[in-house]
Amino acid sequence: MTLRYAARRLCLIATFVVATVTMSAFSGAGIANAKPLNVVATTSMIADAARQVAGDRADVTALMGPGVDPHSYRQTRSDIAAMARADLVLWHGLYLEAQLEEFFLDLEKRRNVVAVGEAIAKDKLLGHASYEGRYDPHVWMDPQLWQTVVLAVRDALIKTDPDGAAIYRTNADTHIAEIEKLIGYMKSVTTSVPEKSRVLLTAHDAFSYFGRGYNFEVLGIQGISTESEAGLRRVEDLVNIIVDRNISAVFVESSVPERNVRALIEGAEARGQEVIIGGTLFSDAMGEPGTYEGTYIGMIDHNTTLITRALGGNAPESGMQGELSAGS
Repeated sequence: MTLRYAARRLCLIATFVVATVTMSAFSGAGIANAKPLNVVATTSMIADAARQVAGDRADVTALMGPGVDPHSYRQTRSDIAAMARADLVLWHGLYLEAQLEEFFLDLEKRRNVVAVGEAIAKDKLLGHASYEGRYDPHVWMDPQLWQTVVLAVRDALIKTDPDGAAIYRTNADTHIAEIEKLIGYMKSVTTSVPEKSRVLLTAHDAFSYFGRGYNFEVLGIQGISTESEAGLRRVEDLVNIIVDRNISAVFVESSVPERNVRALIEGAEARGQEVIIGGTLFSDAMGEPGTYEGTYIGMIDHNTTLITRALGGNAPESGMQGELSAGS
């Protein structure tokens, strides 16, 4: 640990302690019975699950909004203050919030903190050759796995607010049914993509669970974490694959810069292979709040519909339930 990092960590911990003491001074007997619950989630996907399950019984805040990369995100003083006020803090785990992991491991000793991604059985997770000793954290790309996270959110809410247990169970069941509908749509449209065209090439390796669940070969320019570097050799290898396999579309991501994807396209074009950007996928963050794509269902509907259409399959332009934004 460098002196600079150690000093920063001590400063943030001190901020947290001060915020906690300040909040305790105003909370009197405590906040366990306060309504609505104050819930803080790291990612927008977890925040959406909490909103779906809690309904009106919680005010839910996401630390990371649209376009924010959780792999490189660092907590701010305002984040710490928000977590000090929270009745429940939900984070993903599985080393998604890599820069925050040590902080959360410390935080859970003092606050009500749950890593909901860790609820998924390890035998259902994917490893990675360049991610030794850890699992691919992008489990939301397979809604069947995401259902387990929704149930973990439900259980965390019940433990925090037992009086709301019946509501949380009912809302979770309703949301699980919506996810089941989404799974049916995904199976239906993705099978329309010609087998030889089922190659999903994106900015970083965030779609392996989608690939496993729906029979796509997935290639990322960067590794599982956007903190990994995309070397010239990797770009050259992918250009060879694009040319050899006549891949006609690659995808950018809303939370990852486009430069590496542009380099791929230029490299392929230099060898006579025309490649288009098939569209922008939501990888580590959802769309804008208040939009359909700003929900988990809308995020995955958008991705599935866009991938299917760009790779030669059949899917309605407006998605599963006609709610996708025009041109999304």
